[in-house]
Amino acid sequence: MKRAWMRWLPAALVPVAFTAAALAGSYQAGAATSLPHKSPADVIAMMGHANVQALSGTLQQTSDLGLPSLPTTGPAATQGPASTLELLTGSHTARVYMDGPSKARFQVMDLLAERDLVRNGNDVWLYNSADNSAAHVTLPARQSAERTLPSAPATPGMTTPEALAQRFLAAVEPSTDVTVGDGTMVAGRTAYPLVIAPKSNGTLVESVTIAVDSATGLPLSVDVRARGQAASAFSLAFTEVNLSAPDVGLFAFTPPPGAAVEQKSLPAVPAQKAMPMVPGASGKALPVHPTITGSGWDAVMAFPAGAMPSQARTAPLLSQLTQAVPGGRALTTSLVTVLMLDDGRVFAGMVPLERLQAVAAAK
Repeated sequence: MKRAWMRWLPAALVPVAFTAAALAGSYQAGAATSLPHKSPADVIAMMGHANVQALSGTLQQTSDLGLPSLPTTGPAATQGPASTLELLTGSHTARVYMDGPSKARFQVMDLLAERDLVRNGNDVWLYNSADNSAAHVTLPARQSAERTLPSAPATPGMTTPEALAQRFLAAVEPSTDVTVGDGTMVAGRTAYPLVIAPKSNGTLVESVTIAVDSATGLPLSVDVRARGQAASAFSLAFTEVNLSAPDVGLFAFTPPPGAAVEQKSLPAVPAQKAMPMVPGASGKALPVHPTITGSGWDAVMAFPAGAMPSQARTAPLLSQLTQAVPGGRALTTSLVTVLMLDDGRVFAGMVPLERLQAVAAAK
């Protein structure tokens, strides 16, 4: 990884609009332990210079977002939009294996099924045992060559503490207090708790705690707490981790007999990340440019009409998870709020609904 830590601190809002599933995770901390003193800058620098090239372990995710319960068994629980949203409720376990820049395996363990993502070089397989279906994707050469551990393709709704920590480090700015707590134990390893706390009272986020391995700088857990909520809203933690190379056979995948296999291909990734596209007046696709109102933790992202697919807006599951509000529907959780207006515009942020409505009314 060996990235300068300042590259993790852009003056931009964490893209919360449609990435609630990436904010999942449990801060499985043990008893306090004595460690040499380090400042917040020291701990962030440790993360930036971390060079873990291989690992295997078990991740425990818990979430308490205030969302209604979704099916946890049967095909409906592990297919379509319900698959990702179900991972935002309750507790989930995953096995993760990584070796170098292009080998990764995630196994999300469901009650009566398993979801797998396996990457081996340019080849990526996704498998769902609930309906014995598989998808094969060939990564573009540029994407395959440039991705480095642990940025291999992530299982939908499941990510690593390191990837999640990067998202919150991007929000560190003058509007944030950053401190280091007493040393702790996570997955049997000593760690420095880096505590990120917004200064503003206008955000739903109370604090984010990242447990950073004292030996390697690898984030071992992320705990996200919401204002006025005793339990963690999201947490993701290693309950066990081994920093040696996994067995190479774990990265080989062959679809089981009778599996329905879908072949997919991805276009080459351009030098700059492309923006989402919406139809223009001429019928041609135009890039979506979200606008940002405010800054830091209070910021609100606004997407123009057409940015959210119509099939997503009319999905029955969306009606189950949202509430009717004047002029549209709203998804309200303990950490993220999304306002979907009848005119097609979408507003999102780590702020209360009233803040989104005020921004929408002013545009």
